[in-house]
Amino acid sequence: MPSKNVLEAKQAVVAELAERLKGSVMGVVVSYKGINVEKDTALRKELRENNVKYTVVKNTLLKRATAEVGLSDMDNVLEGTTALATSDDDYTAAARILANFAKKNDYFEIKSGYMDGEVIDLATIDHLAKLPTREVLLANVLGAFQAPIASFARAIQAIVDEGGVENCKPAEKEEAAEAPAEEAAATAEAPAEEAAAAEAE
Repeated sequence: MPSKNVLEAKQAVVAELAERLKGSVMGVVVSYKGINVEKDTALRKELRENNVKYTVVKNTLLKRATAEVGLSDMDNVLEGTTALATSDDDYTAAARILANFAKKNDYFEIKSGYMDGEVIDLATIDHLAKLPTREVLLANVLGAFQAPIASFARAIQAIVDEGGVENCKPAEKEEAAEAPAEEAAATAEAPAEEAAAAEAE
C-alpha cells in the first residue's frame, strides 16, 4: 500500500493537472513513443518558444484530473506513453507544432485534445493545425483595419504632391482671375470712347 507521502504527492500532481486543464484554452494529448532525445529536445524548445507547456504524464493521474474537469471522454486513449501539451491563450500553436512533428516521425501520434473545456476529435485538431499562426492572423486583421486608412492617406498625399487643395485646378483659377481684369478694362474703356465722341460733336 502506498505511503501517505506518496498519496499526497499524487494528489498534488492531480490537482496541478486539473488546474492546468481548466486554465488552458487548448490542449493536445500525444504518444511520444519512438522519438530520441535530440528530437524530443527540439520539440520541447519549439513548444516553449510558442508558450505551450509540454510534459510527460502518467495515464492514471491524468485520468483523475480529466474526471475532475469534465474531460473524461479522453480516457479511452490514455494508455501507453502519454504527454500533454497545453496553451493558456493560443488555440492553434500546440496542434500545429505537434501535427507537423507527427508527420515527420512515424511513431509519434496525436491521441486526443480539447478546446474551451470540450473534448475535440482528431479532425478538429488537424483543422486547427492548418490555421495560420496567431501573429499572422493578427497581422491580417490589422491589415484589414488599416486598408481604408491607408487608401485615404494615399489620396491626401496625392493632393499634397500636386500642390495642395488650392492648386488642384490652376487653369480654372487663372481663367477666373483673368475674367474680372478684362471686364474692368472694358468698363474703363467705355467712358473714354463716349468722351471722345462728345468732343467730336
